[in-house]
Amino acid sequence: MNREERKNETKDVMLELFAVAFLATGGIFVKFSSLSPINTGFYRVLFSFPILFPLAYRHLKLLTKKEVIILFCAGAFLAGDIALWNLSFSYTSVTNANLLTNLTPFTVIPISFLFFKEKIPKFFPVGALITLVGVIVLVNGKTNPSQANYLGDLLALCASFFYAGFLLISYRLRDKIRSSVIMFVSAFGSLITLFLFSFFVEGFEIPKGPDELWPLLGLTLCLQVIGHNLLAHCQGKISVNLSSIICLTQPAIASIYSFFFFSERMSLKELLGIILVMAGVYIVKAQYKKPVLIEPAKS
Repeated sequence: MNREERKNETKDVMLELFAVAFLATGGIFVKFSSLSPINTGFYRVLFSFPILFPLAYRHLKLLTKKEVIILFCAGAFLAGDIALWNLSFSYTSVTNANLLTNLTPFTVIPISFLFFKEKIPKFFPVGALITLVGVIVLVNGKTNPSQANYLGDLLALCASFFYAGFLLISYRLRDKIRSSVIMFVSAFGSLITLFLFSFFVEGFEIPKGPDELWPLLGLTLCLQVIGHNLLAHCQGKISVNLSSIICLTQPAIASIYSFFFFSERMSLKELLGIILVMAGVYIVKAQYKKPVLIEPAKS
């Protein structure tokens, strides 16, 4: 694999923030969906095929059998994230679910250091810590803990490990493969996994009428097609460590959506949390002014 230069430019950071803004809509559509959570995730992936295929089909023939298998595995990881994340919304708040699912830096950073030879800048932990403190302040400002919350929090936390697996695989493959191809081929692995989960856990469901269809289409467009596709694209431009920290802005954005869609007012403590999150991301971004060269993994 050739060395790939990731410059961590501001325009790419802003593009990833744009992708995260779409990903943060997930909780809204899942809560509006009348289907069971895992079935909702199944249709989110299913409806993405006809949209992603025109973007990917000309590049599919360039894939090797090994890359196809790896992409299937990436899709299975994403399916685990989708299933557990969707289930968590039934027990905890939108903000909590977004926070805990996006605690991927604690998985991504050690693995990228060990296997991808990603260097960790001197003040990187400082920015990461400020970001983490920000999201904790944000969550503590609006959530009243209960036993149901703890179950939802646990599901969302488990989802973060699956999400980290997907991010790491797609990050590595972005050195050679287009983001649309990653999302299209990995969707097969996601679809099979989600179908099995939904069949054995919830029973398979079929949406009936526009009221049941529109949240599924919203998930497909905002998350599967736009959010994750843009995120995969940005992983070819941004260091995996910086990318995982940017994803931590998702709970802050989700709390803003909750204010508008569910009339959840933000307290001063929540606003302070949002400010801390943005400050942490800025500090992390400042550590990546020089290009980062990704070395090939040693076999």
